[in-house]
Amino acid sequence: MSNVNAVTFTIVVVLFVIVAGVGFAAARWRRAEDMLHLNEWGLGGRGFGTFIGWFLIGGDLYTAYTFIAVPSAVFLSGAVAGFFAVSYTIIVFPIAMIFMPRLWSVSRVHNYVTPADFIRGRYGSRGLSLAVAFTGILALMPYIALQLVGIQAVLTVMGVGTTSHNTFIRDLPLIIAFLVLAIFTALSGLRAPTMIAFIKDALVYLMIIVAVFYIPARIGGWGHIFAAGEAHMKAINPTTHKPNGVFIPTTGNSQLAFATLALGSACALFCYPHAITATLATRRRDVIKRNMSLLPLYSIMLGFIALLGYMALADQPTVASVKKAGGNAQLSVPFLFQHMYPSWFTGISFAAIVIGALVPAAIMSIAAASLFTRNIFKEFVKPDASPRLETRISQWVSFAVKLGALLFAIGLPKTFSINLQLLGGIWILQVFPALVSGLFTRWFHRWALLAGWAAGMIFGTIAAYRVATPTASHWGGSTDIEFGHTVYIGLTALLLNIAVSVAATLIFRAARAPQGADETLPHQYTADPAEAPAPAPAAAGTGAGTSGVVSD
Repeated sequence: MSNVNAVTFTIVVVLFVIVAGVGFAAARWRRAEDMLHLNEWGLGGRGFGTFIGWFLIGGDLYTAYTFIAVPSAVFLSGAVAGFFAVSYTIIVFPIAMIFMPRLWSVSRVHNYVTPADFIRGRYGSRGLSLAVAFTGILALMPYIALQLVGIQAVLTVMGVGTTSHNTFIRDLPLIIAFLVLAIFTALSGLRAPTMIAFIKDALVYLMIIVAVFYIPARIGGWGHIFAAGEAHMKAINPTTHKPNGVFIPTTGNSQLAFATLALGSACALFCYPHAITATLATRRRDVIKRNMSLLPLYSIMLGFIALLGYMALADQPTVASVKKAGGNAQLSVPFLFQHMYPSWFTGISFAAIVIGALVPAAIMSIAAASLFTRNIFKEFVKPDASPRLETRISQWVSFAVKLGALLFAIGLPKTFSINLQLLGGIWILQVFPALVSGLFTRWFHRWALLAGWAAGMIFGTIAAYRVATPTASHWGGSTDIEFGHTVYIGLTALLLNIAVSVAATLIFRAARAPQGADETLPHQYTADPAEAPAPAPAAAGTGAGTSGVVSD
């Protein structure tokens, strides 16, 4: 700890303690009579309005790793790999505007807490519901781990624990952050990240506004910054023997790879359980519409975050520090802040990144826990579980999920963790046909959707495993060459998923296979129960339209 700047470290610790206190105090914010209910613990009472919902959803989607990964991709390649994120966050909200209000309405009517709840009610299929729940949990684990990787990047640059040869001592700050996060999430549920999101966004916007105006003035202006980026793009990479700016894979159509990656990522984002959890926590249907209209403001901020990669390239001390750290581009932004700012503002910027990890990590763990409790434990282990038992199980599972993410972050190489998150995007995209089509039509057969899901999952996983780069023989990325063109594997797997689902539906319909129960009604997809309390959970296998029909 001798090489740690005392001022920077103190500010980070003080802000972290304040945020932790807010997380614990959130248990008393809008406190319900019984917090041991998933509507309260997991969805914050379903009562957030436009203002709070905007901070919650935005804080949920724009993670700490966003502030690390996006500019680091620009730092490595110069442009393409980083700015795709700006493109997909621009198009994601119009896509979500189409189906999320319908999901909110039917979930409010039937008291659905998870996307798998909706699948179970719509298709009367325990198998398809289990597949959606399993995929959601699987995709979230590496995503949570990457929030901790973002914290690790800050701790590394600060010098906290880096001089120790004892692995436990070196990882102790991250373990402490995990324990604090786990405890206040268990106590306060979704209310904790909701309150912290206000602090997180205030710090992030302050960090970005200062960076955009202050750093260019320190390193020669925007002309010098973009010239440094252009020079870096044209420089030959000693590993690939190609210019840094060349998209990898280096054959095929890079523009198509960029477009399919952006489109596939946009379709996947609101299929993630944590995005759905934050949306279902809102009070009214029109709150979602307003937020989908306002959330592109975060895309503007994301564009400025990407520009931090160019700034890091233009600052030679930052480039030298990254090289000294083994070429780890994830450290480029923390090193940039450390070199550019006075110690006190470096502390504020580092705290913004650390706190930025707590909000999405908490929501993701809550979403994963709700999926396990509602769609695995209650469905297959204890169907008569009370709301209090459901919540208790969710609290413990939330802790276990974060513990697993901590082990991911500590035990796995960082590049492998990143590739697992990319694989998570491919996986979660495979629930898109069942989830989104189910909000508009019941044409697809439940068994066909399950077959399509399996085909997409298997193809996507194998294709991602086979991607090789000059530095990795497997799991090298999420794009590959298909039919002579470089495309996003997730979108290719989705097309296969849809094709299998369509073909199998025709076969099952011709064979008159049982369709399964549908407990939803058409008008429920546009209902707006306003601020009326959600109905009590129905017993398993009951609901509108389910009489006499047995689910699989």
